[in-house]
Amino acid sequence: MHRRIIAPGALAASTLLLAIPASAASFSPGAPGIGDPYYPAYGNGGYDVSHYDLRLTYQPATDRLEGTATILAKATQDLSRFNLDFLLDVSEVRVNGAKASFASTGEHELAITPKSPLRKGAPVTVVVRYSGVPSEKQAYGFTSWHRTPDGGVAANEPEAAWWWFPSNDHPLDKATYDVSVQVPDGTQAISNGTLQSTTSRLGWTRWNWRSDKPQATYLATLALGRFDLTTGTTESGIPVVNAYSKDLGAHDGAARASLERTGEVADWLAGYFGPYPYNALGGYVPNTDTGYALETQTRPFYSPRQFANGSNVSVVVHELAHQWYGDLVSVRGWKDIWINEGFARYAQWLWSEHEGEGTAQELADYVYASHPADDPFWTVKPGDPGPEHQFDIAVYDRGALALQALRNEIGDEAFFAILKGWPARYAHGNASVADFRRYAEEVSGKPLAALFGTWLFQPSKPAAPAARAASVATAPDAPVRPRSWKKIAATNGVHEHGREHRRAHGH
Repeated sequence: MHRRIIAPGALAASTLLLAIPASAASFSPGAPGIGDPYYPAYGNGGYDVSHYDLRLTYQPATDRLEGTATILAKATQDLSRFNLDFLLDVSEVRVNGAKASFASTGEHELAITPKSPLRKGAPVTVVVRYSGVPSEKQAYGFTSWHRTPDGGVAANEPEAAWWWFPSNDHPLDKATYDVSVQVPDGTQAISNGTLQSTTSRLGWTRWNWRSDKPQATYLATLALGRFDLTTGTTESGIPVVNAYSKDLGAHDGAARASLERTGEVADWLAGYFGPYPYNALGGYVPNTDTGYALETQTRPFYSPRQFANGSNVSVVVHELAHQWYGDLVSVRGWKDIWINEGFARYAQWLWSEHEGEGTAQELADYVYASHPADDPFWTVKPGDPGPEHQFDIAVYDRGALALQALRNEIGDEAFFAILKGWPARYAHGNASVADFRRYAEEVSGKPLAALFGTWLFQPSKPAAPAARAASVATAPDAPVRPRSWKKIAATNGVHEHGREHRRAHGH
């Protein structure tokens, strides 16, 4: 609260001002985008969300979703109007208890005008009542909602929330969540965090989930269908809930043989990245025909296709590594995607070493040697790939190669100190590639601009001298393909959806 001392001579003028309602001129609409150059319309300005309370009812036979979202936020400017990112049909909006006017605008915006404008710093409670059939909604020519034979799933990146709850849809605005979903008896509702309770009444079962640590909107997930749930506890004491669609068919055994190692993998990763950051763990495999997996916080989404050739613990390593790199520390902007993907891929390289199927150095050598200089692979800059190449294979493989080059440059002691220290430094916040470079320089005591420039930002293959300097591909012969390569490559479709929907719909 700002107190202003008014000189006596100004009292008359100030009294006159008090008689006039606060001028609308001092209030302005919040921006319709949060300011991310890759996705200018994503997220919104003017407020910051602290909590989402979602109370939903879902009918799997018709894919109809009804909900009441209660959003707790704070105004970050004097607001006359603000936007939420949302696609379903809205019947009522209240702001601080009073009915507000609202309208759908653009591809995915819900513009809300509160009855009284909102002062900067004021707490804001927004209640949105809505309904609709998510599988019938599209924006920019695609949908992020997966209709399944027995229900539906919300899981996609960089956008998934619009199809099931109104939000400020950008990783910069993290919040805690309570997700309560009523489904017909025999159907399960899976979400993030801990299962607080289930209650049944008159043919319906209500599932109550809670995420008590800040979570980005694209990391919130909802899976509705007929699942078999398994529960357990990691050696370090974290409860694990895994869910498998009851119609996975031939993929069922391989999926379970992979996901049931979730606790083991999380404990192993903690040795590299520091203590597991949440109080819940698990994963789910719905009966979808997509090809990707996604690091939805505490409970990653896996496509059955990940297990088409047998068990694949490597993809579990990838998604769980994201719990630190991507979830605990999230991108500041979508151009910083290397902070997520390069590290999750490098975790797979470390797992390969752990399993005796090829060292990180052998994998780095193989990546370097297997892409000739004229391969478009080298034109993608992992440090700023552009929205069309955000999930390109180069962000993963070249991104991990950059980490091996960094490791060779600064030595194992500094490198592994960075891997563990970084998630602690920016825990529950956001950071950029530039922040990471500064942190790596701070820990290693070395200038790293040239190394980062070569391996993350140069749109061509680093020449042999640079590779030799980074101890990459120093052997004269073409390196042998490491045994783990096939399983690691099987996760190359991890975020294939990014390209799928853009290629299919020209977005």
